[in-house]
Amino acid sequence: MVEQSERLDAIFHALADGTRRGMLAQLAIGEHSVGDLAAPHTMSFAGASKHVKVLERAGLVRREVRGRTHWCRLEAARLAEAQAWLKHYERFWTERLDTLAALLEGKDEISTNGDTT
Repeated sequence: MVEQSERLDAIFHALADGTRRGMLAQLAIGEHSVGDLAAPHTMSFAGASKHVKVLERAGLVRREVRGRTHWCRLEAARLAEAQAWLKHYERFWTERLDTLAALLEGKDEISTNGDTT
């Protein structure tokens, strides 16, 4: 359980930064070099590489060096772990909002019938 918690911590830490989320969006389209990932964020190769390292530690990206180019690929399976965690809270809020909707519908029914009790 601790191992899973550490993985989730790493995933959410990686996702907490807008630059890294932008890089993941680029990688969802296909493989990109670290230079490609740096360009839209107007940052250096070294700066982009630091963000890629965080994504690698979280297991969200795999980097492969071919020649002098560092190619990155999205590892989407790790995102499923974060989604599963979030789904728990989605169910929590859906149940409460359904209960609230049912209560409000019941109140509307009483109001339209003229019953004020």
